[in-house]
Amino acid sequence: MLHVYRQVTGIKEFQVHVFAFKRENSERFPFSQLSLLPRSGFAWWRRIWCRQISKTPPHAHQCETTALAHGIRKFGCQLLHIYFGNNGLFWVPWLRQANVPSVVSFHGADAGVGLESAAARKDLLEVFQRTTRVLARSESLVQALIRNGCPAEKVQVFRTGVPLAEYPYAPREFPPDGRWNLLQACRLIEKKGLRLSIEAYAQFRKRWPSATLTIAGDGSLAATLQAQAERLGVPVRFTGFLSPGALKDLLYQTHIFLHPSESTETGDQEGVPNSVLEAMATGLPVLATSHGGIPEAIESERTGLLVPEGDLAGLVAGLNRLASESELAKQLGGNASRFIAENFGAEQQARMLAGVYRELVEQRGVALDRSR
Repeated sequence: MLHVYRQVTGIKEFQVHVFAFKRENSERFPFSQLSLLPRSGFAWWRRIWCRQISKTPPHAHQCETTALAHGIRKFGCQLLHIYFGNNGLFWVPWLRQANVPSVVSFHGADAGVGLESAAARKDLLEVFQRTTRVLARSESLVQALIRNGCPAEKVQVFRTGVPLAEYPYAPREFPPDGRWNLLQACRLIEKKGLRLSIEAYAQFRKRWPSATLTIAGDGSLAATLQAQAERLGVPVRFTGFLSPGALKDLLYQTHIFLHPSESTETGDQEGVPNSVLEAMATGLPVLATSHGGIPEAIESERTGLLVPEGDLAGLVAGLNRLASESELAKQLGGNASRFIAENFGAEQQARMLAGVYRELVEQRGVALDRSR
């Protein structure tokens, strides 16, 4: 994922080595300090047993934990950072024998989805017990982890960083002829509220018939959303997956950014969506919902507009307000860009993460080798 890659490559104080089971998109994510761990020959059976029979979280087999431990020794790693809570559950067998500090970071769904079984909750509590520090990308996720049993003194917020130089502020010139360009960029999954976006756009077009809506991204709801747009008779442009560069170009062609996230029946929720932060950095006025960590980035009426989850009428009213009050839209966009620069800069967040690493290693009384 791009936000993980940014964090890995943004750390300048330490040499970072990545361990993974497979590598994809190496051209998009170039990184030389990487080792591929061998998967157990019984991984196929583990998948069947855990998903279909026992309904329990998968655990690393001994050969996998041995390979990871060997890699840590080989490269002299002084700390292990496990990205995503579900991977924390997977590596519980390694955590039981770990001899270096460990960090696990939670990013959204991994703080609640798939934790219904007693076995999953037991594993989660063990992750909280055995890791040295727990990070979450929003205060709302911090509170969710505490409710799930994480000691409050062990967990802290670590936000996603935006590379500010790549997303400079640009004031939007709003169209005098009503040709509003609306955009939502995300994975096409339930919690993103995309059905609501299309419905709101259909109502918005009754007043602004030249307005366009672009949905950038791919996912399991693509066909369903396309069918909805056809049923409502509105011309929604579906781009599919876009490269970061192409998406950035699209942000600067947009007038209003939509992101009406909503909680799912499984408990899936947002941290703070990357696309919202990037849109705000460029100066786009953002209309979103009071969901998950979004209110930690958007203060309604100051850095954007927020409506309650599932509030179609509120979403339509927000769109019409932004289209009718150009000075408000420009003010919100400018405030948003300044707020992101002050609180979500990638370099700032990288320094914070390096500080966590430094603190945990030094707490062990080990001489800190910043080349590793």
